[in-house]
Amino acid sequence: MFEARTLLRHASTVLIGQLAVMAFGIADTFIAGQFSTSALAALSVGSAIYISVYVALNGLIQALLPVWSELRGAGAKAALGQSVRQALYLCLVVSVLGTLALLFPDPWLAHTQVPVELQDDVRAYLRILAIAVGPSLLFRMFATLNQSLGMPMWITGLQLAALIMKVPLSLWFTLGGLGLQAQGVVGCAWATLLVNLWLMGMSICLLRIRTVYQEFEIWHPLEAPHFQTLKNFLRLGIPSALSLMVEVTAFTMMALFISRQGLVAAASHQIATSVATVLYMVPLALGIACSSRVGFWLGANEPRRAQQAAHTGLKLALLLAIFCSASLAIFKNILASWFSTDLAVSLAAATVLGWVALYHLVDALQAVCAFILRCYRITLLPLIIYSVMLWGVGLYGACVWAYGGLLSWPAKPEVSTFWAASSAALVIVSLAFVTLVLWVARQRRI
Repeated sequence: MFEARTLLRHASTVLIGQLAVMAFGIADTFIAGQFSTSALAALSVGSAIYISVYVALNGLIQALLPVWSELRGAGAKAALGQSVRQALYLCLVVSVLGTLALLFPDPWLAHTQVPVELQDDVRAYLRILAIAVGPSLLFRMFATLNQSLGMPMWITGLQLAALIMKVPLSLWFTLGGLGLQAQGVVGCAWATLLVNLWLMGMSICLLRIRTVYQEFEIWHPLEAPHFQTLKNFLRLGIPSALSLMVEVTAFTMMALFISRQGLVAAASHQIATSVATVLYMVPLALGIACSSRVGFWLGANEPRRAQQAAHTGLKLALLLAIFCSASLAIFKNILASWFSTDLAVSLAAATVLGWVALYHLVDALQAVCAFILRCYRITLLPLIIYSVMLWGVGLYGACVWAYGGLLSWPAKPEVSTFWAASSAALVIVSLAFVTLVLWVARQRRI
């Protein structure tokens, strides 16, 4: 019971902050939809590319959570501070990679056949977000440190304050006013950039002035790169990042393939994506809490308690997923009508949200399992499972089924085709990951 309370307290704090961040996207969806259907469709494509790039790089930073949790559990405070300083080198490299990927998005646009009329807006949107990659990743590094220390409250506070800034900025830049000309979907990107710069600045200030960080000696002079430490980061981080990239691109690339079905399909899919992303914040927050607790107990050489934390996390994930999926299935029509004044878009979105309810039920379990498996340094096998099931079955299978027909099934160029195929793939992923977690936790306890 104690472990469940600890996990829920940590997860609920993280969840509030994550929901605030996700509200950035929800607000942009609302605001772009009020500007025009074309802006909403461009946002769907642009945000899909941005999220695909950013989340993969974010995975490299997030993978440090169990490393720092273990050092905390072992009482190695100075080593934790040195590890944080070494992670700055990793952050620099991935920031450069992310910036370049967003500055040159043409391969994505050409391969997925995004309509020509959307491409200029998408490029302009991504050029601005390219500048935001570095500040955003530095804030993510600060957030990961706090989560590993079991102190997510400051991060949540910053994210809530950022939301308060983000909404009026997006409204102003996107719709215009007070002497500023309306900039459409590009305005959403400018607001995101300003908010990320503020978050980075606040992170540096807090790290400098808060006494709680002094015992880790983080502000010691930066050492030269320690290649063994960086190698260990990459050994854990690269498979984790690639797994996240596969998971997220299998999700976000749907928007690019669906865009060829027209504006109504793209807009309805954007609504479904926004809802699914918000729901995903629940298992994501729980996964972060589980990673912190399991990593801490492993670092403290308490494998039995680590197993208990893992089992408790899985039970909580299942209960919360059932509640969220059932709620969505009941209120899908109301939710769809909130997002768009276009009747065709809201009706199409309501149908897709029924599939999102099923999708979330299985997605939640695998998400929590993925975080736990990283604590046990199992990253390569999940990557293989993700690649085969999510890319092979979920995305490629859906594309073939939608536009060419699959086996005896005729072509079904609908948004629901992609969500149905992805849900089927996630069922297999979840079963495999739960089995892995139960097995490895038991092995480490023996």
